[in-house]
Amino acid sequence: MRGRPREFDPDDAIESAMGVFWTSGYHATSLPELLEATNLSRGSLYAAFGDKHGLFLRALDRYIADSLTRLDADLDPRKDVLDGIRACLARYVERTSGAGAKRGCLIVATAMELGSQDVEVEQRIRRFFKAMEARLTTALERAKSERRLADEVEPSTAARLIMCLLEGMRVVSKTNADRGSSQAVVQALLDRFAK
Repeated sequence: MRGRPREFDPDDAIESAMGVFWTSGYHATSLPELLEATNLSRGSLYAAFGDKHGLFLRALDRYIADSLTRLDADLDPRKDVLDGIRACLARYVERTSGAGAKRGCLIVATAMELGSQDVEVEQRIRRFFKAMEARLTTALERAKSERRLADEVEPSTAARLIMCLLEGMRVVSKTNADRGSSQAVVQALLDRFAK
């Protein structure tokens, strides 16, 4: 005998929960806040996601997937490689400027809050950074093969530097969301790397 079908869209619930976790962090997010944001009953939330931690992992997975999708769009190999890198950097400048910058980055915030305490979270974040760095390395290798990088630039080292710069911008923007400073830093990096 089949149970009653779910009367909610799990993707919508994950998206709503992601917003709450992103704004408040894992520990500061209460179950009542999640129930209100997702419009789920306690029983429905537990049946669908197991518990708060299970829902958090699904929300983190969504955030990571969305982030990598945006990066893949920026670095699409059918586009000019340096234009793609510029688009990626410009998107980070945009996300780290203005009122929205105070929210920060769910991945960075989660790494700081749970990274050393939660193996499942640590593995996800490690995989994300590895994937991000690999995508940037591939783009920079392409630029190098097209002779569009400065001769002394090594793609994998440059990719790690870009990744650290971008994630560092997310941290700094929590207290100083100055678009001009972020743009200047990004431009200085591009001037150093590109021919």
